[in-house]
Amino acid sequence: MADTAADLVRARDRLLGPRSAAAHRLPAAVLREALVDLHELWLTGHAARSGAGPGIALLAVGGLGRRELVPYADLDLVLVHDGRAPVAAVAERLWYPLWDAGVGLDHSVRTVGEALDIAAADPRTALGLLDARHLAGDAEIGERLASAAREQWRTGVRKRLPELAHSVRDRWSRAGEIAHRAEPDLKHGRGGLRDLGVLAALAHAQLIDRPGGEVADAHTLLLDTRTELRRVARRARDVLRPQDGDEIAALLGLTDRFALARALSGAGRTVAYALDVALRSTGAATPARRVLSALRRAPDRRPLDEGVVLHGTEVALARDADPAKDPGLLLRVAAAAARTGHPMAPGALTRLGESAPEPRAPWPAEVRQDLVALLGAGEGLTDVVEALDRTGLWARLFPEWGAVRDLPPRDAAHVWTVDRHLVQTTVDAARLVTSVARPDLLLLGALLHDLGKGRDRDHSVVGAALATSIGTRLGLPAPDVATLTAVVRHHLLLPHTATRRDIESETTVHRVVETLDGDPLLLDLLHALTEADSLATGPGVWTEWKARLVADLVARCRTAMAGGPLPGPAPLDPAQSALAETTARTGRPDVRMAPAESGTTVTFAARNLPGVLSRAAGVLALNSLEVHAATVSAHAGVAVGVFSVTPRFGSLPDPALLREQFGRAVSGSLPLAEKLAAKERDYGGRVGAVPEPRVLWFDHEAGGAEVVLELRATDRIGLLHSVADALERSGVDIRWARVATLGGAAVDSFCLPVDPAPGWRGAVEAAVLRASR
Repeated sequence: MADTAADLVRARDRLLGPRSAAAHRLPAAVLREALVDLHELWLTGHAARSGAGPGIALLAVGGLGRRELVPYADLDLVLVHDGRAPVAAVAERLWYPLWDAGVGLDHSVRTVGEALDIAAADPRTALGLLDARHLAGDAEIGERLASAAREQWRTGVRKRLPELAHSVRDRWSRAGEIAHRAEPDLKHGRGGLRDLGVLAALAHAQLIDRPGGEVADAHTLLLDTRTELRRVARRARDVLRPQDGDEIAALLGLTDRFALARALSGAGRTVAYALDVALRSTGAATPARRVLSALRRAPDRRPLDEGVVLHGTEVALARDADPAKDPGLLLRVAAAAARTGHPMAPGALTRLGESAPEPRAPWPAEVRQDLVALLGAGEGLTDVVEALDRTGLWARLFPEWGAVRDLPPRDAAHVWTVDRHLVQTTVDAARLVTSVARPDLLLLGALLHDLGKGRDRDHSVVGAALATSIGTRLGLPAPDVATLTAVVRHHLLLPHTATRRDIESETTVHRVVETLDGDPLLLDLLHALTEADSLATGPGVWTEWKARLVADLVARCRTAMAGGPLPGPAPLDPAQSALAETTARTGRPDVRMAPAESGTTVTFAARNLPGVLSRAAGVLALNSLEVHAATVSAHAGVAVGVFSVTPRFGSLPDPALLREQFGRAVSGSLPLAEKLAAKERDYGGRVGAVPEPRVLWFDHEAGGAEVVLELRATDRIGLLHSVADALERSGVDIRWARVATLGGAAVDSFCLPVDPAPGWRGAVEAAVLRASR
């Protein structure tokens, strides 16, 4: 038996084992049992030696009480006493050794009455006492508290349901969802382990049945994943990051992090749906006064649509509705629920699931309009699609959905799984329907634009074929099917062109116009979809800078489609020209900062210098400024670099500091590479393996006289400086650069004059790849 808490910690750490022994670890469930036994061995023996005798009992609650102790978890303990026993000395001899050894404790010392009073006021304490389990001391007093706490919960739960529902939803708003999240919180998130505790508490009060096998399987997966996450991290952590996914997946017998993410998303949906149904069935989601009113009289049945009524607080079927004979009834029920924000009644979903037919192709026009009404409902669409998908009804409408259900994203910019991203894009598109002439095609395009993912081919090409099939099945006229197909096929055209090409070039504009067959309707649909898609991707993806670039590109394309003249490249403004002329006269490098429509424009000028781009980019990176676009031109014999920037955090630096640093960079007295490397180390650098950088070439710029080199690499401080320096050392004249940062990835494009020398591209590419690693 361990004599000290330090012995307990050493034994626990030996049990967890080093990370290098991952292949030889105990299964998660066995590890949890071993941890419980180890801690209880120490606690029970130490409690006995500390004098926990008559009138004092040590109880385990929470995870320890349920025998679900995960690595590095706090020990949830209650030292309960009868008010007469000398409990203070016992508590000191129990708690202090654990504190000194660094073992986490969530503890309390209370009489039975005190514990019950606190449980009556605090739902979390009440739920914890439902798992109370005797460890040591007076078994009678421990059982008295456990029995009284359970009885108090059962008899008082009805009054506590609104408070319980509020606390659950407040936790969801802070932690987000397990399902659909790229970085789920396994404990606190919606559909997580805390929700399973609420389900168990409702079942304990006999308000719902004990959850079935599907929920039990979800519980096991969530608990096993949390166990392995903490063992891998070697500390208390509940948020699963993608970089830990492969190792944890292997420990759980899954192929990779994507398989794990998909399994967790399904588990989270199962638990969340079960708790949603439980809260509605118990009346927990209904204000108390409405519950009392419902007890006095039957709920109202208010018509919402043909065959659809609002029954109390749920959307239900009218008494004479016949799902088997009404193919549009399912969509009208769903649209009414999305529009009003009221959930669909479980009974209605069951009847629809049993008898609602799949609409025959081609869909009747009125059924198609019901679908458009559902897609345009806004925020309410999310919960409705979730409910339909859980009951198999969504797949009845869109069999193609199975390939993206719970599919995790492949890049860090996305915060949702692919299926939730499609729904969220549709929600955001609903706010933009007045900006296009065909709102129905915008909403359908939003729902389908990434449907081709998960099939190991270009998702835009696969998605376009699916859009053709779906559009035909929906009964759209042939021209509309063609437009919908083009929307899906080209949904990345505008953002990629705006952020990676020179939109002031006539060649760029005409290429976009030709790709879209000169169709203004398609251009407007893609403009709105670009905004909705970016908003639904994640925070920081749709910026003012990106919105301005896309809008500028769309305006130029619209002018070209109308046959009007395109504006030429924007010349230097008078202030920039004056800066160049001053630099030519004095010979001193100079810097100017000026506010722009989005962000700030920083202009650098230096005489007879081919390396303005790399040196300026290095100075900007030193001052935590993110570059979005850059051009380099000559004026009055001076190289002028114009940069569009925003602060990564904080405020803009003093222009005098930029001027001083740029002057030193030009003279060579400022070692930019060393400074940037040190800055990267200070900010943590990069840990673990990163994807290999890639270079792509795009010809036919400026009539074939220029080429675009596109670099795709993991972003880091000073990346633009390193790559631009490599290009300049290769003797390349950089005309302009576009820089896009998506999560932790960078997509940087450089316009270069074509060099006919043999092997030129290979040498340049090799230099860029070396610089980007």
